[in-house]
Amino acid sequence: MSRPDSIRIANAGGYWGDDLGQFRRQVELGPVDYVTLDFLAEITMSIMQKQRARDPEAGYARDFIAQVEATLDLLLTDGVKVVTNAGGVNPAACRRAVIAAAARKGRAIHVAAVAGDDLMARLDELTAAGASLDNMEDGRAFAEVRPHVSSANAYFGAWPVVEALRTGAQIVVTGRCTDTGITLAPMIHAFGWAADDWDRLASGIVAGHIVECGAQSTGGNYTDWREIPSFASIGYPILEVSADASFVVTKHEGTGGAVSVRTVKEQLVYEMGDPRGYITPDVIADFGSIRLEQAGKDRVRVWGVIGRPAPPSLKVSAAYADGWKANGTLIISGPEAKPKAEAFAELFWKRVGGEFEATLVEYVGATSCWGELSPQVEPPEVLLRLGVRDHDRARIEAFSKMVPAVILSGPPGVAVTGGRPQAQEVVAYWPALVPRELVRPTLVTAAGERTLDWPTPLVPLQKPAALDLPPWPAADGSGDEVTVPLAELAHARSGDKGDTSNIGVIARAPEIYPWLVATLTAARVKKYFAEICEGTVERFEVPNLWALNFLLGESLGGGGTVSLRLDAQGKTLSHALLAMPVKAPDALVECAKRGDQEHREALGVKPKAAAKKRPVAPRRSAKVRA
Repeated sequence: MSRPDSIRIANAGGYWGDDLGQFRRQVELGPVDYVTLDFLAEITMSIMQKQRARDPEAGYARDFIAQVEATLDLLLTDGVKVVTNAGGVNPAACRRAVIAAAARKGRAIHVAAVAGDDLMARLDELTAAGASLDNMEDGRAFAEVRPHVSSANAYFGAWPVVEALRTGAQIVVTGRCTDTGITLAPMIHAFGWAADDWDRLASGIVAGHIVECGAQSTGGNYTDWREIPSFASIGYPILEVSADASFVVTKHEGTGGAVSVRTVKEQLVYEMGDPRGYITPDVIADFGSIRLEQAGKDRVRVWGVIGRPAPPSLKVSAAYADGWKANGTLIISGPEAKPKAEAFAELFWKRVGGEFEATLVEYVGATSCWGELSPQVEPPEVLLRLGVRDHDRARIEAFSKMVPAVILSGPPGVAVTGGRPQAQEVVAYWPALVPRELVRPTLVTAAGERTLDWPTPLVPLQKPAALDLPPWPAADGSGDEVTVPLAELAHARSGDKGDTSNIGVIARAPEIYPWLVATLTAARVKKYFAEICEGTVERFEVPNLWALNFLLGESLGGGGTVSLRLDAQGKTLSHALLAMPVKAPDALVECAKRGDQEHREALGVKPKAAAKKRPVAPRRSAKVRA
């Protein structure tokens, strides 16, 4: 079999609910060899389990079927292959639905499904075989939640998908396959990489991480958003991968958005964890080894990634019923919108009475996302957001009845915004580990079903190697200190893993990085987010990206669907950190300006359009922390 020198992999979706038109667009604007789409999250799996319980043919992302129907003609004409985890908890049914959709158009297409990751029916068998399934983050015993578990899936990686592609499948649908695995698999298949070719596999994982969130690597959610052209027509990412595992991140010419070293760096630090040990079922990737450079407009070259042997266990993502919650809102107008909202909140809690396991008051438009770090403003209106969580549904119902009942009882200027809130079941996240040998994938094709073996060799885990980094350049100019927002010296992105918020902070120029390391300590970040972060703060240095990665424990009100917060995923916390006032040498501010100008030139932004000063919210003087 002859091997290609390179392949093009396009991403067309980063979550269930992403733009459905991007699938056809990525193929239509081609050429591309593969398209990947990611649909799954922890809460998604529980939703799909409930759907399958009601209908044995449900439990997958039905949106994907509509996308295939809209793109089928191009897929068949151009021979583009598709890999997606749209199969959810019922990959075999998803496969049948795709085949049926093609048949309705009088066409046939080879579809394979990867199953075996759904462990719901095997939980007792697995624990009896020695898999504890205890919570890998806090050590709680699985027995505590076993009666309430609604879904449990092992994370598969690339290799079952590779086997599906080897059958000639044009579309591969999987269950709980990792976001990175669906991108790595086409590379292994095309180039014939071995299961112990750790460096190439790690490079593929890094590529998958960059594109797994769709437009987030092509300018979406980028800190300096005013520099990004045409969000309305933003292009989704494309990987041009070489057989040696180096690759270029790009997008279709003529689309909106931008691909730059900075947009790629922000995606790299997103939900990163320990950068020296990014763990997947296929390989442990060392993000500290990544090298990247601007290789032309909307082209970033990535190379040099180092990998280590994969772990002996697979991660299990389980979900369990954990009580009830509800959120109610009232819109309150000015003048004195915030004091009025505070008076309504006090009135409400006195009127509703009783105690709840958790309560929350948020003033949307004033302090809901950043808490006491929010700027001093006089908002024209405030959305008063009240939340409760409890295992007793009757208490939640009492709360729900009281929200509309106080409208005429307090200060003036209140408006109805949705009536009585509804009680929602809380579905909590339970991460665990299972020995790899206890879980094997199943491949479903027209030829039937067969169980697959894991080709990944089980070898002792290795520590990351020391990295040889060049000395940092010194800044030229004045050493006089000035006080500026951190945003003048760095850009950032934040995300979540359970109840932990991740904030990646990236220096705007290499000269700034040593100062960033010395200035932005874990203790300082903990103090700054004292109201929000109830746990510890862990800091990782990522010098190759000029970055620091912070993990803020117990910062999201329980995280995911457990949280009552408006920003339950910590998406806004990076901007709160960038608003921190810091003292820095004036020479570093000049370095940042130079770095900004170089970035604008890479984007093709005209100097006049970029001349505006970066807006930073004013701060409460009482909250300025040294």
